[in-house]
Amino acid sequence: MVKFILIMFICSNISGNKCKLIPTPIQDFETYRECTIYGYEYSLNMLKDFDAKAVNAYKMYTAFNCKENQSV
Repeated sequence: MVKFILIMFICSNISGNKCKLIPTPIQDFETYRECTIYGYEYSLNMLKDFDAKAVNAYKMYTAFNCKENQSV
């Protein structure tokens, strides 16, 4: 059975800033759907927890991808 891995980044729309890989509490998922839902929910909660001034100043956003785990 195929499993999926969540890969998440925190990014900035400020020129010269690069996206940085961030760890998430859950990384392995049974289905693609579970992975994407978790990615959106985790992203939303993380951005809500960040300081609003920092989010606005750095134009922060998240990006994520759910990849098939080829090692299973």
